[in-house]
Amino acid sequence: MQPTLLVLAAGMGSRYGGNKQLDQVGPSGETIIDYSIYDAKRAGFGKVVFVIRRDIEEQFKETFIKRLKDVIEIDYVFQEMGNLPEGFKVPEERQKPWGTSHAILVTEPKIHEPFGVINADDYYGVDSFKVLYDFLTRDKDDTNFCIVGYRLGNTLSDHGHVNRGICKVSNDGFLVNIVETRGIEKRPDGVFAPDAEGEINQYTGEEIVSMNLFGFKPTCYKYLNLEFSNFLRERITDPKAELDIPTSLDKFVKKGEITIQILRSSSRWFGVTYREDKPFVVESIRKMVDAGVYPEKLF
Repeated sequence: MQPTLLVLAAGMGSRYGGNKQLDQVGPSGETIIDYSIYDAKRAGFGKVVFVIRRDIEEQFKETFIKRLKDVIEIDYVFQEMGNLPEGFKVPEERQKPWGTSHAILVTEPKIHEPFGVINADDYYGVDSFKVLYDFLTRDKDDTNFCIVGYRLGNTLSDHGHVNRGICKVSNDGFLVNIVETRGIEKRPDGVFAPDAEGEINQYTGEEIVSMNLFGFKPTCYKYLNLEFSNFLRERITDPKAELDIPTSLDKFVKKGEITIQILRSSSRWFGVTYREDKPFVVESIRKMVDAGVYPEKLF
């Protein structure tokens, strides 16, 4: 059975100032998602499932379903606040979804095979999808998942701060823990970010970070469901609380119930966190088209 690619596309894009998931960056009007789908398909993935907001459904259908229905199997689900386990109710003051962990959980009825997870607005590169596909088709341990990691220094924006999951990796290549680090900023004198107490820490740029490029088996839903219910019991009244994927899995890694293998890709990552990032993305893709990595028109 071919693995599935799960695309997280329900983000608001608040710092970017628009719906960046649907922004055109390729020479023939392609979005970053188009390049991810193209790379995933040629790596061997057989299906794509999107997590989207209900308010962009028609635009999403027009942009992707109509163009790609004959290219690869496509399905989608909505991430909605009311999609909660039995016994929980959305507080009246809640205005936003529950985070990336919840985004994966809403796909449980749709995915029954090993799957990769990506952000819609991130470019991961050709090699990353090959590495991910190889893991998902060869690794048979249902409690072993993976992260394709990148150098921190290769994932920063020139136009503002970013949030990154910094990974501590064991000598044999497995995740020890992952720390969601916010406000990481590239300055002329180095890379810096505040810690939980507000102290400013400096980073080398060589740290391995997660860019939400995960490889999962269907067993992951069991662990994500358990931790999401715990999260709701503790923080459901906090209108801004979200549960991210690394936090959901960290407890189970520490208990030894699951392992997460850290894979490395030779590809370069880039994204459009801020609108000012777009020219660099457009130029980078143009260079790859000129070099023959991609055709002038993908689909």
